[in-house]
Amino acid sequence: MKMFINGKAADSSDGASIDVINPATGVVVDTVPAATAEDVASAVKFARAAQPEWNAVPVWKRAEIMMAFLDLVERDKEKLARTLSDETGKPITEARAEIGNIPIAFKAFSERAKHLYDEVITAGCEQGQDTTVLITRREPLGVVAAVIPFNFPCDLFDQKVAPALLAGNSVIVKPSTDNPLTLCMLTALLGEAGVTPGAAQIVTGRGSVVGHELCANPDVDLVTLTGSTEVGIETAEVCAKTLTHTALELGGNDAFVVMPDADIELAASEVIWGRMYNTGQVCCASKRFLVHEDVAEEFAKKVVGKIGALKQGMPSEEDTQIGCLISEKAARTVEEQIQLTVQQGGKIVLGGGRDGAFIEPTVIVDVPKTADVAIDMEIFGPVVPIITFKTAEEAIEIANASKFGLSSCIFSADQKTCAKFACELEAGGVVINGASFYRSFEQPFGGYKYSGIGTEGVMSTFDEMTHTKSIVLKNIL
Repeated sequence: MKMFINGKAADSSDGASIDVINPATGVVVDTVPAATAEDVASAVKFARAAQPEWNAVPVWKRAEIMMAFLDLVERDKEKLARTLSDETGKPITEARAEIGNIPIAFKAFSERAKHLYDEVITAGCEQGQDTTVLITRREPLGVVAAVIPFNFPCDLFDQKVAPALLAGNSVIVKPSTDNPLTLCMLTALLGEAGVTPGAAQIVTGRGSVVGHELCANPDVDLVTLTGSTEVGIETAEVCAKTLTHTALELGGNDAFVVMPDADIELAASEVIWGRMYNTGQVCCASKRFLVHEDVAEEFAKKVVGKIGALKQGMPSEEDTQIGCLISEKAARTVEEQIQLTVQQGGKIVLGGGRDGAFIEPTVIVDVPKTADVAIDMEIFGPVVPIITFKTAEEAIEIANASKFGLSSCIFSADQKTCAKFACELEAGGVVINGASFYRSFEQPFGGYKYSGIGTEGVMSTFDEMTHTKSIVLKNIL
C-alpha cells in the first residue's frame, strides 16, 4: 500500500518500505513506504500550498464532502474492518465497531463546525468602550500534523482529521508503523470524496524520521499527538524550538476504586469492558484496581470467573473476545511487567502466560501499594492488579500518587462518597459506577499531570485547531 501525497498514491523517494505484520499470525499483510525527510518536506509544502484553497471552500460544502467520505466508508466498511483486524490483532467484532464510529464522529464534528459562530461584544459592555464593537472569530491554524497511535487508529483519525479539515486546515497524518494500512485507505477516501489535493495526506514511516521532521518543520502549525508520555515529551521539546503549538493526549494508569458498599457484581462486570477491551491496550483503561479490604476477596473471585469465561483466539474469528497485542515485543514487555509485579509481592490467580503476541488475561492479587504498577508502571495489556486499602482517604492517596492523571472511576452506593472521589481524584475524568474506559466524541477528553496537554472532542478540539482573531470596529457608533 502507498502513501497519499498531494492527491496521489506515492512511494518513498528512495524506494524503501516497511513490512506490516499480522501480530496474531506473523504473516506480512502488506508493505508501506518508509518515507524520507525529503518526502516529509514535500508533503508539508503541498499541505501549505493547498490550505488556502481548502479554506476557501465554505463550511457547509466541507461538511458535504465529509458526508460523501462517509458514503465511501460505508461502501468499504467490511474491507476496512478486516484490514484493521489483520494489522492490529484486535477481534473482528471490535474492528467493525471502530469503523462504525467513523460516521458518529464525522457527523458530530460537521454539525459543530457549522455552528461555530463569531461572537460579538457589543458597545457599552466595558467602561470607555461605548462606541466600539468587538467581533471575535476563529481562523484555521494552517497545517496540522496528526500523529496517531496503534491502539485505536480510526477513532483517533476521527478525533484529529475531521476537525482539522472542517476548520479549514490542511492535515498530514502520521500513522503507527505497526498498523498504517487502514489509515492509508481512509485518507485516500477523503481524496476520492473531494478534499482538495494536498489538504489531506498520509506519510508512512518511522517516528524517528517522519515524526521528527513533522515536529521540526516550521511550516507545521500544530502537532496533535496521541501516544506515550515519553514520546509526548520528546515531541514537545522539538516543537518548542519553533514555538509550534502542541496538543498531547498521553499515557495513563487509571485507578479503579471499589468501596465496601459497592455493587461488586457490577464492578466485576465493568472490568471486562474497562480492562479487557482491545486486549487492554487502551490509554484510559482501568489499570490499578484499588479495592477495599472487606470486599477484595469477593471482587477477585468474581473477576476471575468473568475473565476466565472469555474466549481468547484468532482475531479473525467471529466469536473471539480477546485477541493479541500489537506485537510480540509488546507482549514480552507485558510479560516482564507481570513478573516484576509478582517479585514485588503480587500473587497470580489467573493467567500470566504468553504465546507470541498473545498474553493470557491475568489477575494479580495482594499487590502492595508500593509496587511499580500501583504507582507509575502502565501495563498496556489485559492485566488486573488488585491493591487493597482500608479507608477512602488511603484510596485517594494511592490513586493520586501516580504521575499520570488521565481518567479514573469510583464504585460506591453512597452519593457523598462518589462526590468526594470525583472532586479529589487528580484526573481529567471520573466515572461513577463504571470503568474509567469512557470516551464519547462529544466530551472534552484529556488528562492531568503527565497524561497530556489540551483536550479533544466535539466541544473542544476546534479551540485547539483555530486562531482567535479580534476585529475591532472602533468608534463605529
